Amino acid sequence: MFLIFCPHCREYRSEEEFHYQGEAHLVRPQDPRSCSDEEWGNYLYFRTNPRGLHREMWSHSMGCGRFFNVVRNTETYEIKSTYLLEENSKDQKSKEIKSGNRTT
Repeated sequence: MFLIFCPHCREYRSEEEFHYQGEAHLVRPQDPRSCSDEEWGNYLYFRTNPRGLHREMWSHSMGCGRFFNVVRNTETYEIKSTYLLEENSKDQKSKEIKSGNRTT
């Protein structure tokens, strides 16, 4: 078991309190009705599956219930940082809250 930093609660909590919600920074099409079936299907179902660092959206489902983003290494499961949804992924680099994987 390890601890994850919740940027809303501003504390480390047990991994069991959190749930993965999907890839971070997905942009919904402005007008879904004008999308082709292929474009809409790509938005709904296709996600990147990188090896290495990946930006993900998580929720603190058994805590504050709020959503935030995580930078996680998909090979080692190590969490590099957590940050608020409002923070742009480009701006986030200078504002990262170092999370790391604290073990209990």
